[in-house]
Amino acid sequence: MSVFDIEISSLAGQPGELARHRGKPALIVNVASRCGLTPQYAGLERIAAGTPGLTVIGVPCNQFGGQEPGTAEEIAEFCSATYGVTFPMTEKVEVNGDGRHPLYDQLTRVADAEGHVGDIRWNFEKFLVDADGAVVARFSPRVEPEAPELVAAIDNLVSAATCPRRSVPAQDGRHRALLQAYTSSSET
Repeated sequence: MSVFDIEISSLAGQPGELARHRGKPALIVNVASRCGLTPQYAGLERIAAGTPGLTVIGVPCNQFGGQEPGTAEEIAEFCSATYGVTFPMTEKVEVNGDGRHPLYDQLTRVADAEGHVGDIRWNFEKFLVDADGAVVARFSPRVEPEAPELVAAIDNLVSAATCPRRSVPAQDGRHRALLQAYTSSSET
């Protein structure tokens, strides 16, 4: 199932928030306004504004220390006034437990670099989703939005989405070898 098929409303209450972003890679992040990691909003906004071809999507959650207690209007006002956030935000949801939103059922199946799979550990856990809605990478809350490993993963994903390799049928061994040589040289 594609992440973009999962129903979740925008922070303003409009249905179909994820479907609007189908066809573009996305960075999905559970966010909170009163967390020690809240300054990551600034980096997320820089990534959103500076990376054409990528959509950053914030998903407010109040499950970690009650650090996102506000209403939708309060969350929107805080993010805009404090960090200049312009990227889309969803409705506030639960990311763990019996009330976990289906989006997080899908996202949490992927392991991060440390091998952690399953429950979200804290606010600002990050998931990269390709243009087709497949979850391709997970980053712990400690990974800053502009950390080299996250930026490299974003760049690779956006490049793959904007310059996909065309499938060219190889008609004989010579064509196959030329195609393989071209593919190998374009990866370096």
